[in-house]
Amino acid sequence: MKNTNIPYKIYLSEDELPKAWYNVRADMKNKPAPLLNPGTLQPMGFEDLRPVFCDDLIRQELDDDTPYFEIPAEIRSFYKMYRPSPLVRAYCLEEKLQTPAKIYYKFEGNNTSGSHKLNSAIAQAYYAKKQGLKGVTTETGAGQWGTALSMACAYLGLDCKVFMVKCSYEQKPFRREVMRTYGASVTPSPSDTTNVGRKILAEHPGTTGSLGCAISEAVEAATSVPGYRYVLGSVLNQVLLHQSVIGLEAKAALDKYGVKPDMIIGCAGGGSNLGGLISPFMGEKLRGEADYEFIAVEPASCPSFTRGKFAYDFCDTGMVCPLAKMYTLGSGFIPSANHAGGLRYHGMSPILSQLYHDGLMEARSVEQTAVFAAAEQFARCEGILPAPESSHAIRVAIDEALKCRETGEEKTILFGLTGTGYFDMVAYERFNDGTMTDHIPTDEELAPGFAGLPNVPEK
Repeated sequence: MKNTNIPYKIYLSEDELPKAWYNVRADMKNKPAPLLNPGTLQPMGFEDLRPVFCDDLIRQELDDDTPYFEIPAEIRSFYKMYRPSPLVRAYCLEEKLQTPAKIYYKFEGNNTSGSHKLNSAIAQAYYAKKQGLKGVTTETGAGQWGTALSMACAYLGLDCKVFMVKCSYEQKPFRREVMRTYGASVTPSPSDTTNVGRKILAEHPGTTGSLGCAISEAVEAATSVPGYRYVLGSVLNQVLLHQSVIGLEAKAALDKYGVKPDMIIGCAGGGSNLGGLISPFMGEKLRGEADYEFIAVEPASCPSFTRGKFAYDFCDTGMVCPLAKMYTLGSGFIPSANHAGGLRYHGMSPILSQLYHDGLMEARSVEQTAVFAAAEQFARCEGILPAPESSHAIRVAIDEALKCRETGEEKTILFGLTGTGYFDMVAYERFNDGTMTDHIPTDEELAPGFAGLPNVPEK
């Protein structure tokens, strides 16, 4: 093993837990474009969003100027059950790769939900409870967000209705049962329980679903029952704000030992974990205080960054949500059912989309067989079975470390290990059996999604 004064795991104390979330928009020269009303194409304000979202969360969603939001004491108290999370030096992986690179990962799987999603779930549930609501509705892809939200709602005594992407509902029964154990109702999406679900089923018989479909159903369920609001586990500005606790902790832990990463890597589906991890580092870059290389890693089967268009689009397949300007494949795009994991969203966070458009970060797409090969290599070295989503970041971190072996560069790499893969064993089974294949959509397959983009005049 390499001799070093840096421990395998760097823990902050409870007193060092961040006291405020960081809003990277405050330091962005080019702010994310506003949400638009799909009927009028006018920017949506506080009152426009009230039927769907909680009041305090709308204020966070719309605020482009406040750099820090104080974390309420009740949320910080909940965080202390599993935060601060460890920053780990991947010594064993470095040794296996024979690389001069130094590899660190921020591990967010040390809670029952198995992922980083709990950071925002407890925040959103807290604001719903504070508002006096009865419950919340949501969607979930791989099930991590639904699990996290069901935990947060159980803790605060809120009802929780989850629409789970149908293929994940069928592939991950144990993830579904964890949600039910915490009191949530779980419905496979698209379903016949909502108008929009029935419409989608009529237009796409036998569809395996997508996050866009599940969002549509969750929004309809929230707006049709008094005392409920809709909450989302990714994409929205408020979610990236809450997830900034990941990057704030990672930076504080690295600063303790005088370590500065050269590159920061995260998987990207809707953008919550990547945005949370890079936020404070990106803030330094935006302010001209430091420079970093940021890499977003997405699945080749759902390549919104690398093959999508930067345009206004519906956030959901049913076209009932506001329009967001983002890198998108079109709200009608549904990834192949062969896709393993939760990175199934057709678009990307407006914040990350703007940063990518401005050339402040890069993006790469990777095939899932290569992702699972990296996952197994990591598991055998580091002792953690990673989630398929996180393994996209692992794939590129390994690739970059191998480049360092070839060039002799001693780069410092930080990546986000967003969760564990213990509920993803069907996907691991397919990889181990050699039945997993890669699906990369053709231009012809992507064309219908682009054709369905709304016509929003450029201003």
